Amino acid sequence: MTDYQLPIPHPQLPIINTLKKTGEKPHAPFYAPGHKLGQGIAPQLQDWWGKAAFQADLPELPEFDNLFAPEGAILEAQTLAARTFGADSTYFLINGSTGGILAAILATCHPGDKLILPRNIHQAAISGLILSGAIPVFLQPDYDPITDLAYSITPEAVSRALEAHPDAKGVLLLYPTYQGVGGDIEAIAKLTHDYHIPLLVDEAHGAHFAFHPDLPPSALSAGADLTVQSTHKTLGSLSQASMLHTQGRRINPQRLQTALQLVQSTSPNALLLASLDATREQMARDGQTLLSQTLQLAQQAHEKLATVPGISCLSAPSAPREGWKHFDLTRLTLLLSQLPLNGFQVDEFLSEQGVIAELPLDRQLTFILSLGNTPDDIQQLVTGVSRLVEQYPPHERTTSVEITEITLPPTPTLALSPRDAYFAPQHPLPLRQAQGRI
Repeated sequence: MTDYQLPIPHPQLPIINTLKKTGEKPHAPFYAPGHKLGQGIAPQLQDWWGKAAFQADLPELPEFDNLFAPEGAILEAQTLAARTFGADSTYFLINGSTGGILAAILATCHPGDKLILPRNIHQAAISGLILSGAIPVFLQPDYDPITDLAYSITPEAVSRALEAHPDAKGVLLLYPTYQGVGGDIEAIAKLTHDYHIPLLVDEAHGAHFAFHPDLPPSALSAGADLTVQSTHKTLGSLSQASMLHTQGRRINPQRLQTALQLVQSTSPNALLLASLDATREQMARDGQTLLSQTLQLAQQAHEKLATVPGISCLSAPSAPREGWKHFDLTRLTLLLSQLPLNGFQVDEFLSEQGVIAELPLDRQLTFILSLGNTPDDIQQLVTGVSRLVEQYPPHERTTSVEITEITLPPTPTLALSPRDAYFAPQHPLPLRQAQGRI
């Protein structure tokens, strides 16, 4: 349970209303896209989707707005989103959270600047290091060899890194992990701000946190200066539609806006923007109710799966862990150490049962529960897992050898910056010949 304030509903839908008005107004379209309000679309698509989607697929006409210099509907929608999500400013993203992470790093770091970040960061952050020329100060996250899962970096690790690198320009935190685990973001925010630098957060899997008291605190409420959320992952926007939120004065808005323009398409899809507009209104109006239903389903799933022999779900540890302070119950991860199958094999079996997971790994399988899931979905999942165990009975196994096999090596000394490594001559090598090579 965290401090929580219900978002104030804002029934306006500025982007959707403007697109409707513009698309339905009779006119001769001599602008891109080439389908001209659906008149030139392939018949198969028109039969499948109808005309409404194509009438809304508009460019940045004067009647609409410009994503990179918003003055009308987009500006109004972003302002409403900032109020709803608790930000000072919000930017709509049409290249996914990848674009937001790239822009966040570009806005924070010049070539040669240091950025403190976890080693289990998303590949978008590595791309951001390559584009910016920043030098990573990698921190090993808290790692559990029994589950083979990496959790969060710890406040102690961040403190040591800041002491060793007081010239760092920022800290980038993964919160939550793919499995819904969040570290002590509040303490990390305070440590970061003690050095007068921003805390950037990859909150791709936490866009829903701001809307229910039984979820972890949102990154903004915990003190983040900038956070990137995949609105499409856990809320209702279309795939590739995300948001970037900022608060305070540690982020230069001009640099951020320039960076966003650098890494995003100059032809933003209006349907993606409309889906962000609609999702914001939906969550401000009904977010807590919808998430209460989702959390209830998640609780039922955890309880029912706990009765299946040999199956356990990731849950809060009985003893405190430095890299685990918060947990999102809507993220369901099956731990498979007692089964004779790995996560990829279990994923394939369940897929044949009509149950499609989000992320298979060697020893786990993760499912995302969100606003669109139903009680029937939960029952189908439980039935599928029960059939799995019937066909592949669990067995006792010792984990000592497995723990030795999957213990993480220490973070190596950085020989090249990611940018220099990317542009250096490269050639493929068999893994056995790669020792000592970069």
